[in-house]
Amino acid sequence: MFLIRRPSQREIAAFLRQSQDLPLSYAPVGIASQTPRGFNADLASAVIGQGRDAFERAKIALAEWRHYEMDWVELFPRGAATESGTVVAVLVHHLGIWSLNGCRVVYGIGDRQVGSSFGFA
Repeated sequence: MFLIRRPSQREIAAFLRQSQDLPLSYAPVGIASQTPRGFNADLASAVIGQGRDAFERAKIALAEWRHYEMDWVELFPRGAATESGTVVAVLVHHLGIWSLNGCRVVYGIGDRQVGSSFGFA
């Protein structure tokens, strides 16, 4: 949704309520966890540290949605869960306009507390 002004907290809350039961805008669900024939996976990676402490800090940052902490991007609600079914709104201010985008967590990867992998899509 493109807007000429920043939406109010009430408008963002209404957007989240309306988005809760919408179907996903793509199929098949979970496609990011596979590489089906005919699709190219676009992967990027970077070393952000080494060792258990760096991994623990990275898991915390991901679970707290810190990858959305940019001057021109806001996440609603702050501190949203990362479990499957969680719906968030991403508010972006760019080129003098605002856009409000809905996102839903469709699956998790690993366990934040134990193991060697953690994430969500």
